Amino acid sequence: MSNGKTVLLIGASRGLGLGLAGELARRGWQVIATARDPSKATELTALAASTGRIEIEKLDVDDVGQLEALAARLASRPLDVLFVNAGISGPRDQSVADLSRVDVAQVMWTNALSPVRIAGRLQPQVAAGGTVAFMSSLLGSIAGNTSGGFELYRISKASLNMLARGFAATAGKDKNLVVLNLHPGWVRTDMGGPQAPVGVEESVRGLADVLEARRDAGHHYLDYQGRELPW
Repeated sequence: MSNGKTVLLIGASRGLGLGLAGELARRGWQVIATARDPSKATELTALAASTGRIEIEKLDVDDVGQLEALAARLASRPLDVLFVNAGISGPRDQSVADLSRVDVAQVMWTNALSPVRIAGRLQPQVAAGGTVAFMSSLLGSIAGNTSGGFELYRISKASLNMLARGFAATAGKDKNLVVLNLHPGWVRTDMGGPQAPVGVEESVRGLADVLEARRDAGHHYLDYQGRELPW
């Protein structure tokens, strides 16, 4: 049964994005899911066929032309939720001493700048009082950094948190939006690795619960169980 709600999920071809697309579809959401290359997103295509509630759109999050084309195609589609999930982990060695300018530029562009640029371009489609969510990480918490390590990924997610704060204070405030920076947990995905303690199914159930439960406008930094995280 449909619940009448529509979500645009940016980055849904694998891992958490794929899992969240399936979870929301099973809950009755209409899901517009993006993939960088839909022709290669075989799992997402199969999920769309099995649920009947998933539409697939093409978007490379770093491609401004593709973003403009997507915005044009969806101009008449109202959204209850816009969720920007896409991101990259960056190079294996992330020590400040060894990072290249190319590494820094790519990770910062994809993880921090592109998500907020996408939100800014597509927020006119989000209904007043709706939700804009960004997939962040506990590693983006400055207060929570008591161990060091993963420097580039950390600064990209901390920057995403800061830029989302600005988005919430401007476009989000104008439309009374719920703006969420969400930590999915340490999840067993290609990025999280096989040793991670949280399964994809557990994480996306929690993320979906948070999306459905949080209706208080403003900016919130939460984990997949709805707990507030320290900035």
